[in-house]
Amino acid sequence: MKINRYEDISQIDREAKKDYIDRHSAFVHCAAEAKKGEKFTVKVQVGDEYAHPDDFDHYISYVQLWNGETFLTEAHFTPGVLGNMAGQVEVDFHIVPLKNMKLTAMAYCTKHGLWQSDEVKVTVTE
Repeated sequence: MKINRYEDISQIDREAKKDYIDRHSAFVHCAAEAKKGEKFTVKVQVGDEYAHPDDFDHYISYVQLWNGETFLTEAHFTPGVLGNMAGQVEVDFHIVPLKNMKLTAMAYCTKHGLWQSDEVKVTVTE
């Protein structure tokens, strides 16, 4: 399966397709530091400036959270979760870190495939 990433698209195409790219891209939002063994919240949002459709045949089916190559968790969605109106899917994941992390998110659009976020580094302190 092809994984789409923001930086894989040329600068010219990026400007021409900014709304398309943005509405499908996953974004990881969290603090830069976490305490070892304590619950840590990571928000994943699909789309930043532009809303994604929420139609029966075109919606965000799932969002996953990864630490490097280690799968951490995922959330599944059904069409209509946003009231059949375009919007940004958001999910808060609560994890308990034990060591430094390199977090990425994956979002799957039923029409345009799999999209990967940029990596977010989190330092875990004692």
